[in-house]
Amino acid sequence: MLAIVVAAYFWTHVSHTLLFWAAFILTRPLGAVVGDFLDKPVDAGGLALSRYTASAVLFVFIAACIFLFPHRAAKHGH
Repeated sequence: MLAIVVAAYFWTHVSHTLLFWAAFILTRPLGAVVGDFLDKPVDAGGLALSRYTASAVLFVFIAACIFLFPHRAAKHGH
C-alpha cells in the first residue's frame, strides 16, 4: 500500500497533503514492527538488542536517510 502512495505522489495530481497523511498512517505500524523486531529475544525471532541500542539503530538509519537521499524543493504552480 505504501508503494501505491509513492506512485500516486510521482504520477498523479493527488494532494500531497493527503498522500503525506496516508504515508504517515501506513508507516506507524511498520515502525512498531521494526522496533519490536530489534528488541525481541532471539528465540522469539528478534535481534535481542536493548531498547537503547534499538533506538540508536533506528536513529542512525533515519539520520542516514535524511543525509544520503537527495532533497528537492517543493514545486509551486504559480
